[in-house]
Amino acid sequence: MTRPVYQVVDPKFRSMLIGPAHLEQVATGCRWAEGPSYFPAGRYVVWSDFPNDRLMRLDETDGSVSVFRQPAHAANGTTRDRDGRLLVCEHRTRAVTRTEHDGARTVIADRYEGRRLNSPNDVVVAADGAVWFTDPTYGIEGHYNGTIAEPEQSARRLYRVDPASGAVEAMADDFVQPNGLAFSPDGSRLYVVDSGFTEGPDKPRHIRAFDVAGGRRLGGGAVIAQCDTGCYDGLRLDTAGNLWVSAGDGVHVLTAEGKPLGRILVPEEVSNLCFGGEHRNRLYLTATTSIYALYVMAYGNDH
Repeated sequence: MTRPVYQVVDPKFRSMLIGPAHLEQVATGCRWAEGPSYFPAGRYVVWSDFPNDRLMRLDETDGSVSVFRQPAHAANGTTRDRDGRLLVCEHRTRAVTRTEHDGARTVIADRYEGRRLNSPNDVVVAADGAVWFTDPTYGIEGHYNGTIAEPEQSARRLYRVDPASGAVEAMADDFVQPNGLAFSPDGSRLYVVDSGFTEGPDKPRHIRAFDVAGGRRLGGGAVIAQCDTGCYDGLRLDTAGNLWVSAGDGVHVLTAEGKPLGRILVPEEVSNLCFGGEHRNRLYLTATTSIYALYVMAYGNDH
């Protein structure tokens, strides 16, 4: 355990921190840790280590770490649906899948208009049960992230899977590489990261904010924040509507409008994060080879 290092931009950030809290490395040994999700019923965290083709599990009650699933089809982003089931973005199968309570694997989406998806990257569930996910090409660009393949889609899109019909609908297609996504607490806004900077220095590394109407219509899409260290990747919101965003130097905390509040500096590049713990105030960070945890004075908006 180490004392966390903070960069305070706005004095409000201090009220979101716990002075005696330590930054804990709770697991390590990954090649690239990603996509954490917290399961309160079992008090455990599931995350992906896609270069090692496995999903991992951390038991919060005793700190034990185990392999949750291997092979895992180069799993990346994960989340929990409204019924407590695991949703996984799989690069190798180019699909979003659901793990049922009995362990069975169900494909939620793997095609759009009859053609295979690129490589679903991150996923979130709306209040109405709809599954929203991003579909960049990272998983078909090399064998480290997935399996090399030619894209069948003409764009890198944001999709919605209807909870009643299962139909896959394209919601936006003006991204270079859509990545992390999260809803505001009231569901009226959807934040989406574009990490196109990985394709070249002139490409985007920002967050866009979309207005959501009727649960399925998007408007706006303006850029509200630019990353200055590496790329933004995964993000979560707290109950006050603030954004907690992974970046090259740690976690950037922003207001709902993208105003910087402060940063939590982490020894490794942070890819994603989630809130966990009994009170949803323990921040779990997937950071390159390791998982870190930090108690904060903020509470996760995850359902």
